[in-house]
Amino acid sequence: MDRKTFISRLRERPFLFDGAMGTLLHSRGVSMDTSFDGINLTQPAIVADIHRTYIDAGADIIETNSFGANRYKLAEYGLQNQVREINQAAVNIARRVIGSAFREVWLAGSVGPLGVRLAPLGRVSLAQAADAFREQIEALLTAVPGGSADDGIDLLVLETMSDLYEIETAVTVARELAPNLPIVAQMTFTRDDRTLLGHAPSVVAQRLAALDVDAIGVNCSGGPAQVLRLLLMMRQIAPDKLLAAAPNAGWPEQTQRGRVLYPATPDYFGQYTHALVEAGAVLVGGCCGTNEAHIAAMRQALDHPGPSPIPLPVIQIVTQAEKKTAVLDPPTQLAQNLVNGRFVVTVEMSPPKGVATQRLIEGAHMLKEAGANLLNLADSPLARMRMSAWAAAHLVQKEVGLETVLHFPTRGRNLLRIQGDLLAAYAMGIRNLFVTMGDPTKIGDYPEAMDGYDIVPTGLIHLIKQQFNTGLDKAGNAIDQPTNFMVGCALNLTPADAEREMKLLRRKMRNGADFALTQPVFDPQAARQFVDLYESTYEEKMLPLIVGVKPLYNGRNAEFLHYEVPGMSIPEPLRQRMADASDPQQAGVVIAQEILAELRPFTQGVYFMPAFGRYDLVANVMDVLEGD
Repeated sequence: MDRKTFISRLRERPFLFDGAMGTLLHSRGVSMDTSFDGINLTQPAIVADIHRTYIDAGADIIETNSFGANRYKLAEYGLQNQVREINQAAVNIARRVIGSAFREVWLAGSVGPLGVRLAPLGRVSLAQAADAFREQIEALLTAVPGGSADDGIDLLVLETMSDLYEIETAVTVARELAPNLPIVAQMTFTRDDRTLLGHAPSVVAQRLAALDVDAIGVNCSGGPAQVLRLLLMMRQIAPDKLLAAAPNAGWPEQTQRGRVLYPATPDYFGQYTHALVEAGAVLVGGCCGTNEAHIAAMRQALDHPGPSPIPLPVIQIVTQAEKKTAVLDPPTQLAQNLVNGRFVVTVEMSPPKGVATQRLIEGAHMLKEAGANLLNLADSPLARMRMSAWAAAHLVQKEVGLETVLHFPTRGRNLLRIQGDLLAAYAMGIRNLFVTMGDPTKIGDYPEAMDGYDIVPTGLIHLIKQQFNTGLDKAGNAIDQPTNFMVGCALNLTPADAEREMKLLRRKMRNGADFALTQPVFDPQAARQFVDLYESTYEEKMLPLIVGVKPLYNGRNAEFLHYEVPGMSIPEPLRQRMADASDPQQAGVVIAQEILAELRPFTQGVYFMPAFGRYDLVANVMDVLEGD
């Protein structure tokens, strides 16, 4: 089917999609631990029966069982090498069922989200996402080699997307592969009428309307009432676009026995079908929790048009008033030091394991007297339970009068918490951040604790520097005033793979990193070579380096760090010196002073990492800095 025919037909009357595939597969005994898409190869008869059931219920369009048939989602079941076979089987199964129908039925190729985070929030680049979409869509388009135009799919449905970058990538790929194939682009929303990444319906409608697609809309999300509300918002923003709506059967509830129930009845869906059509939908259907009874009720409503029994809500989109020009907070002392060339001296401190802060404050006072002009507060180092780092940082700044750098791991935080924690830190006067991935929970006190993340360090740097510092949150909504965070990134100056480390650093710099805190350096010459290699490779100056120095504690400590800690490499002569030393702590101090002396000419600061909380040893190393 070409785009012109598709649009012309939809302007004649609304068309009805089918309902949920996963819901019916599960009801027919398919385990939730099984790849629903892989069923195309192992139990095609079940899929065919579901298609037939929806056609019998009155669906004008059925979707291929390929929602999650991309390389990333299939990899969860070891099926990543069968993308082509699974998608082509999905088309062929559906086509055979349509061929036995006694009326016209269209076939839509279903393409869902990849199930991974895209850059800059995640590790999957837009190019990698495009490759994955291309692999799946090509398979859907070529399921019937040598067949006629009526043998394949009639349209593509890109659905249940929550990331605008992802759906834009999918549309670009689809349009390259099939310039004249109709495309429907649908996003999903959470309970607060925003996408998972925080975008409002007005923003979504603007972005979708700008794409080269034939219809835009909402699927999944909540029940019919929410989807109706969202659809009306979209119609206000994009009145010239054809609209699609496929709600869930309400918000799911889980019983004590583990069953998932959806509350919206078929009759309820039938009532809302009139309202969705009155709101402008020319494509309607059901998503999670719906079955053939819901589709039959919607068919009945479409076949008997009339006034909606559901009054349409009055929707008014309030545009955000222009913000008053805000005066930025002054740059941090750290920022001024780096600009003015004052050597930065900072020490890593761990928050207490309880509520007593006396030792933390006393240690901070001692380090300040010894010459530290900054202190780093680690967040749950080694995944051990400790006081929240931003509270400890606030106390140090308040009680000791030294500016802090707050370690800010992305692991274990979703986007909502990340942004709330950033605002909280800023409100408490913490302006310097060290963005890192964080230690995995499996090595710490609670190995079974949630270990996921919504954003990688590069993406968080971008969020802070390009959005928070310009007065916007992740979704592009204004916050009351711009922040003025100074953001540091992690760097290994003596990496095993220099090319990989340089590429990662360059991405961090491109996203706005202001400085780097490095892992401990035990080979200053190799560190200098890395800096020279970066600057010659990319023909740009390295960002300011606050270089890691870790006083060795004894011979066993040196051996442990070298052999068991990733990223640590201690030359054999240094390990031997520690093994032979009669006073190993003093030997560790002397070695640290020697390393620091070699690092100073090409770095802007030192970042001390004390062993076993021995701040006194760090203070001894600082003696070499007296007079600076």
